[in-house]
Amino acid sequence: MLERLFNLQANGTDVKTEVLAGLTTFLTMAYIIFVNPSILAEAGMDEGAVFVATCIAAAIGCLIMGFVANYPIALAPGMGLNAFFTYGVVLGMGHSWQTALGAVFLSGIIFLLLSLFKVREWIINAIPRTLKLGIATGIGAFLAMIALKNAGIIVDHPATLVALGDITAFVPLMSVIGFFVIAALTARNLPGAVMIAILLMTVIGIMVGDVDYNGIVSAPPSLAPTFLQMDLAGAFDVAMLSVVFAFLFVDLFDTSGTLIAVTQKAGLTDKDGNVARIGKALSSDSIATLSGAALGTSTTTSYIESAAGVAAGGRTGLTAVVVGVLFLLSMFFAPLAGMIPVYATAGAIFYVAILMLFNLKNIDWNDITEAAPVTVVLLFTPLTFSIAHGITLAFITYTFTKATCGKADEVSKSVWFLTAVFIAKIVWVG
Repeated sequence: MLERLFNLQANGTDVKTEVLAGLTTFLTMAYIIFVNPSILAEAGMDEGAVFVATCIAAAIGCLIMGFVANYPIALAPGMGLNAFFTYGVVLGMGHSWQTALGAVFLSGIIFLLLSLFKVREWIINAIPRTLKLGIATGIGAFLAMIALKNAGIIVDHPATLVALGDITAFVPLMSVIGFFVIAALTARNLPGAVMIAILLMTVIGIMVGDVDYNGIVSAPPSLAPTFLQMDLAGAFDVAMLSVVFAFLFVDLFDTSGTLIAVTQKAGLTDKDGNVARIGKALSSDSIATLSGAALGTSTTTSYIESAAGVAAGGRTGLTAVVVGVLFLLSMFFAPLAGMIPVYATAGAIFYVAILMLFNLKNIDWNDITEAAPVTVVLLFTPLTFSIAHGITLAFITYTFTKATCGKADEVSKSVWFLTAVFIAKIVWVG
């Protein structure tokens, strides 16, 4: 049956290899079941319900990706997008978390339509590579700011806006140690380095009396506080236009980039680097996002950590199915997730931020028309605490820098159109 479903022999793999690859991928990304509930809880959502929604949404995405697209790519609520959900949309713009979920659901519908009608290729090709890389680095800087803020390493200051906190205090110091543990374990290529560090810092917290031990295993918490609580009417408000676009835009390129990178690493692309069944893969992502919003979590997207499973030999959707099953089993570890302190996740968030900032090496810093928009999105995304504002200002900077520097012919009509939309949004919405 497995051979018929996943074409194991044709892909040069077997059941044992795929199971081990799935376990490897899960260990590298399982930190999300601890980090995502803690981030969305700050938006006022029930942490237990978000924990269950995270596990189920990830499982749905993985199972669809495995059975329909037959790729060894795992999905879960995305880092960066969850931070934008809480700190940008809810706490920053003042929208309710129900409206934010509505925006996620709406972006998922648009993503699905784009996938079904094959418009995604036009969008992907229309956006300059510089902006794609720049937006990823802006999200990385945004995550870094959140990690430092949550850890108390960066604090507010009436004269300078921000200042260095007391890094010798318990929470900042533990956050720093947690990050160093992740770095040390990652440098030694240990699968699950991030999750190991999170659990280690939690154990230390229990030992010093900072964390109350509440057990490890229990029945999953109720999903009722977040299930079908999305406000679709609120998501159609004109003020939510940039929010929906930000969710859609980041998910689209994050997923596309992950698909290309992981399938190339697995040797699953053709001689021109094209990804077969990309429509099914993108549809899997959008359906997972729709399911996640209905359950009560932010945008679900493909994880680059899937490359770890590919390195372990994963070549088919059976790898993703194994990851999905493990996410479902994780629902029974809610007490453990509830004990995770902020300093256990701060180091993990900062580590993910660093990974996203790697894209800076691919920017042509000798060309001001390339460097300027990247610098704008890199600085304005964290300083405005908004991915949407970062994207908006990056597009405007890119277009007008190219135009004023005699390179207007490098700006496509699509980018001019999007720039006009963003300017209109600033003028009439803010």
